[in-house]
Amino acid sequence: MIIVTLIASLAAGMVWQQYRAVQIEAADRARAQSAWILQGALDWARLILLEDAKGNRNKAVDHLGEPWAVPLAEARLSTFLAAERTEASADDGPEAFLSGTIEDAQSRYNLQALVAGAQVAPLEQRVLERLCSQVNAPPGTAAAIIAGLRAAFPAPASGASSPTSEVETGPLQPAGLDQLNWLGLSADTVARLQPYVVLLPKATPVNLNTAPREVIAALFDGVDLASAERIVQARKGQPLQKPEDASAYLPSTVVIAPSRAAVQSSYYVVTGRLRLEERQLEQRSLIERQGLTMVVLARERISQILER
Repeated sequence: MIIVTLIASLAAGMVWQQYRAVQIEAADRARAQSAWILQGALDWARLILLEDAKGNRNKAVDHLGEPWAVPLAEARLSTFLAAERTEASADDGPEAFLSGTIEDAQSRYNLQALVAGAQVAPLEQRVLERLCSQVNAPPGTAAAIIAGLRAAFPAPASGASSPTSEVETGPLQPAGLDQLNWLGLSADTVARLQPYVVLLPKATPVNLNTAPREVIAALFDGVDLASAERIVQARKGQPLQKPEDASAYLPSTVVIAPSRAAVQSSYYVVTGRLRLEERQLEQRSLIERQGLTMVVLARERISQILER
């Protein structure tokens, strides 16, 4: 009986090890396949942005009526990934679905405007305060963001041409909006601000052809949501050809500075989502369009388990 028990235990251990090895190999294979599919989606987005840049050579105007702004609806990949193009073979494949979007990062207010200069510009501070008020953020949110960002991105010393890249003391430099919780913001506050603010590598103007009305209203003193909504509705029929065209829909006292408002963009956020049964893998990439060159500045992958 002892020998039989020992042999059964050894056999069970061997079966378990074999099962575990198969599971690990399957997970590694699925991870590699998912990475290649998402890389293909990113290359597709870069190609669309490249074609848009070629079409805008004569007059650079980016708006929501262009092909890049059309999201890719969730499409089943099982049919295309099947070895044989038959209905039976397609049904035998994994349930894989791909979707994605390209968003204009310059449709949001860039928080880099708060760290330029020895002192924060009063106008930029008012812009952030108005945005925080619109999303019902807790009191003091704007002050906390400004203090945290200026501590993480100190102004250059006298005679220096750019801010120091490393800070010996103070908070870590957030690389994206999701990392603003390092500055003491709650996850709910960051989620409320995310549709309206962005943190890019350098200061950029807001694209009036793609910005939501909340950002347009906060960008200028003396502009309410109704005036901003007139711009949003007007650009649907005819996109703004230059920033000054927005003056027709704003109070006469509003001054549109080219450094703060534009009608073209250089930064885009590409999001690809791959759903495999109950698991979803999302990849977000920040792309800078430099002429006809698409440079991937940052890439982030998030794995989620979907609720049934």
